[in-house]
Amino acid sequence: MKILIIGGHGTIGKKVADHFNKNHDVIVGGRSQGDVQIDIADSNSIHSTLESIGELDAILCIAGEAKWDEFDTMTEEDFYIGIKSKLMGQVNLVRIGRNYLNSGGSITLSTGILADDPVPLTTSAAMVNGALHSFVKALELELKNDIRVNVVSLGLVEDSYEKYKDFFPGHIPISMEKVVNAYVRSVEGKESGQVIRVYE
Repeated sequence: MKILIIGGHGTIGKKVADHFNKNHDVIVGGRSQGDVQIDIADSNSIHSTLESIGELDAILCIAGEAKWDEFDTMTEEDFYIGIKSKLMGQVNLVRIGRNYLNSGGSITLSTGILADDPVPLTTSAAMVNGALHSFVKALELELKNDIRVNVVSLGLVEDSYEKYKDFFPGHIPISMEKVVNAYVRSVEGKESGQVIRVYE
């Protein structure tokens, strides 16, 4: 398969890209590094990058940002960071990207445990993650050409444990093997419209 992995140089993305590289033709995309440059917060960037790549069998998005801060200090513009990047960035990736997929192709989005089990400072991130879960489920009712779209929702992963453990007291870090397998399930399986949760 020819697979585009957006965010393939990140903590999670690198492990996922390394796995798929063993048996597939992987293209890594990112805002500032990778085989191709792509900014999911910019629809024109999505379109021009996909146009330059051509037909694909799978697109994985392991990118997108949202601001973490106390709700009392969050401004409207602070919320728009997550809405424009992680939410609409991934929605637009589906909206535009489906036109570049071969029949039977798939798109995998990424969210996280905050949609179901938020912690302090995450009103924006939790909101965006929950919206994406609903989007993917509703989208399944309208998808054509055997295109599949799923979302992988992860808990605190092993490779980020030291950085984020204070925000997630008592959470058990998820092995990177489980993380990779969640993306394999979405790409190589037959499911669609699913929220693939890996929280422990």
